Amino acid sequence: MVFADVPEIIFSNKQNIPWNDVEQYLKRFIGQEFRVKEFGDVIHIGGDFPDEYTESKYTKKLRGALAKAKANAGQVIGAMLENAENRRWVENKDSKHDKEASGGWYRYDVGFTIPVESNGESRKNAYVGTAVVRIKGDKLYLYDIINIKKEASTPL
Repeated sequence: MVFADVPEIIFSNKQNIPWNDVEQYLKRFIGQEFRVKEFGDVIHIGGDFPDEYTESKYTKKLRGALAKAKANAGQVIGAMLENAENRRWVENKDSKHDKEASGGWYRYDVGFTIPVESNGESRKNAYVGTAVVRIKGDKLYLYDIINIKKEASTPL
């Protein structure tokens, strides 16, 4: 897996992530599109993405380092999508998404690193997650990044 390197920690409070600030930050990506190298899929960033990324049921359950990781991963959304792997299709099972995900969903594996400073030493912690992409007609739209887990292997 190719990991996208988050350049700096801009949302640093693990106890109380300013999700409204994260949402405002993510709005800069609306209208952009990114091509997944492995599949050639073009994934668009729609207007619903910043809100879903910051207000989803998954995000609301996050605490501590994982919340901080997700908040800061927003900086490298494009690189994560470009290097996404393991695309799989999932049927839409929730009627509330019938219009915006009429073709179902793709899920891709993505990875990113977060810089860590401790005892004067710099390193990177690696995280993996799942990019959830909705299929509407012939277009793909990023919906959320979920299932974020710290890689248990040696830090990069």
